[in-house]
Amino acid sequence: MAGKGKGGSSKAGCSGSARVPREVYAFIVPALILWAVLSFSLPAAGWRQTHSGAGKHEILCDGLKRSYYVHVPPTYSKTKKVPLVFVFHGGGGNAARIGKFTGFDSLSDRKGFIVVYPDGFEHHFNDGRTGTGYATHERNINDVGFVGRLIDVLSQQYDIDRCRIYAAGISNGGIFSQRLGVELSGRIAAIASVVGSLAEEVYESATPSSPVSVLVIAGVDDPLVPWQGGDVHIGKQKKMGRIAAIEDTVKFWVRHDGCRSEPEISYLADSDPADGVKVRRQCYGHGKDDSEVVLLAQEGGGHTWPGGFQYLPPRMIGKTCRDFRAEDVIWDFFAKHPLRQSDK
Repeated sequence: MAGKGKGGSSKAGCSGSARVPREVYAFIVPALILWAVLSFSLPAAGWRQTHSGAGKHEILCDGLKRSYYVHVPPTYSKTKKVPLVFVFHGGGGNAARIGKFTGFDSLSDRKGFIVVYPDGFEHHFNDGRTGTGYATHERNINDVGFVGRLIDVLSQQYDIDRCRIYAAGISNGGIFSQRLGVELSGRIAAIASVVGSLAEEVYESATPSSPVSVLVIAGVDDPLVPWQGGDVHIGKQKKMGRIAAIEDTVKFWVRHDGCRSEPEISYLADSDPADGVKVRRQCYGHGKDDSEVVLLAQEGGGHTWPGGFQYLPPRMIGKTCRDFRAEDVIWDFFAKHPLRQSDK
């Protein structure tokens, strides 16, 4: 699955009204999606150094060399504790470009938090799905441990506010953020998942230890990660594990956090009617330790980053919402929800 979808391009010459055989089309569509992901996920030339220690780094975790990028705002000073935000790319992508794609680099500069972009193992994170065929799932790579290790390392290098550590991601990275909310609930204050819900296996066995505030941003018409749950897929051919339905994922977190079961429902201003998307906001508040669960349901929206780049045609990945920028909404949500436990 892609962090921004998947895609690859191929042109076949044809004459007259000859049709492309179905089996050829079934190959071309996944390849086109993969190409689109990799085209803006290639390593960035000259990652900008905003502060001593920023840029690409590597650590050893469970015998594997793992890489990650650190973006430090120019205002950073050891005189003040700063929040830490993890942003996870989608399947097939990498860390080098996700900051630009999501807008978190510039947001970090404006708001003064440190943002870290980990690299998935062979371009994927172990979000808890099975049967994907990807090495990170088949080998059960300990990506949760990788993030826990990064929290420790970064807290030694920077003056991190341990009550303000957050995780966000898109697609495979969004599903992985959901898993982190379950397994690192005592360390991560809030998560935000864009076009990704809980993996079915995690949903069925999850037992978070602490309340976690959760923001879910999902496309009702997502053709890759279906709103109703079930198989994650590219086209009708390639299946990549199963997820819980978006509504079921939201209800899971509402129950766990002890939020009110009936949401406050409103619609965001339809500032760009031409995008064909309307955004329904469902807010479940008054949870334990001031936790909150919010769903932004993009009616008509697809497998995209709201306010971001329409990286493939809508007929392939769905429409991109232009009524808000996902990174701005995510940071506003994070800023409202520090970890309330005094020992952190």
